[in-house]
Amino acid sequence: MSVAEALSYVENAPDGDADVERFREQMCTFVQSHPDALHRTCLDGHFTASALIVHADGARVLLMHHTKLQRWLQPGGHVDGDGDLASAALREAWEETGMKGLFIEQSPIDLDVHRIPARGEEPEHDHLDVRFLVRAPHGAKISANHESTDMQWFGFEEVADLGLDTGLHRMLRAGQARLAT
Repeated sequence: MSVAEALSYVENAPDGDADVERFREQMCTFVQSHPDALHRTCLDGHFTASALIVHADGARVLLMHHTKLQRWLQPGGHVDGDGDLASAALREAWEETGMKGLFIEQSPIDLDVHRIPARGEEPEHDHLDVRFLVRAPHGAKISANHESTDMQWFGFEEVADLGLDTGLHRMLRAGQARLAT
């Protein structure tokens, strides 16, 4: 899969607020000068894909308390060369939650670019994150991996008290809007 395929997801993400439009432009520009943007070896930054996992009841979302960052986040991660960002987001959702039978909507719900601090020999860099809505089936069982210290279902109204970043709040609003259609 190619960078062109990844860009098609970026271009097909819904119009959003000014931040989403800025991120769309930033991602498109980034790819022009970084043909290796799908690989984490691209040290200036690289694409990631994440999943807003919604419970079968449609009223709750699954968040993980990230081991390294010590904060609540959505499942997601590096695409490792895969331009099929929906598949990458689904793979990350499954790997991080252990849930079987997840269903991903192929059209992204949100875009985000965020700075990752330097760690060890890895320099500070950007994650160009394309975000998808993923639905969990009835009776789905969570089996978290080492990337989180906790995983919980939260009602959309409960997340306000978790100290989430503005990008995750925007993603939650986008997910709610998609669920309403």
